[in-house]
Amino acid sequence: MGRHDPGAGQYCPISRTPDVVGERWSLLILGDMMTGTTRFNDLARGLPGLSRTLLTKRLRHLERFGVVERSGARYVLTPSGRALEPVVFGLARWGADWMFGDPQPEELDAQLLVWWMHTRVDTSGLVGERHVLHLRCVDDARRFWILVEHGSPSVCMSDPGFPVDVTVSSDVGSLYAVWLGRLPLPVALRSGRVHVDGATTVTRRLDEVLRLSPVAPFVAAAGARPA
Repeated sequence: MGRHDPGAGQYCPISRTPDVVGERWSLLILGDMMTGTTRFNDLARGLPGLSRTLLTKRLRHLERFGVVERSGARYVLTPSGRALEPVVFGLARWGADWMFGDPQPEELDAQLLVWWMHTRVDTSGLVGERHVLHLRCVDDARRFWILVEHGSPSVCMSDPGFPVDVTVSSDVGSLYAVWLGRLPLPVALRSGRVHVDGATTVTRRLDEVLRLSPVAPFVAAAGARPA
């Protein structure tokens, strides 16, 4: 294990743990890795407020303490890192219960949201080796496409030139609300906050193709509890 640098100067596991993983960016890095992100550039894209220099520093810190290790071009969680999953997702559950309200305008980033969404796309139940999902945010001039080829999704900021299977139109806030479990997709569709056009084979299974955020169950459960 890595060398301990005492912080609070207390010989106590509660004291030592924040020294290793208590910093905000370290927790967010670990959260992304726990949901499948392993490459440096992908970690950087999913954490746009984190400079590449600081990302390198935080990864080295986690490596030094045996939480993360390099495997070729990838960063992977060690058994120690995997053992933190209940901690990280426990924080997500607590945050959903007690700290998660309406978003601030600066928290709504369409490009980041599409990046997160593309990591959860599952077209394994659809016929064909290529699928194109077009996402239009009515309050953002940019257009986004999620291209899935041979099961591998990528985000395109310009038309990839292939037939579109389904187009999802929404304002950014509503799309976030659906993705995070605050607004059920059927409710969003009935209310007109989200519109879907395209092949029936995809639209009728959209909730299976565009899987929600890993923290959506916590957010949905918190919203269902009486105030």
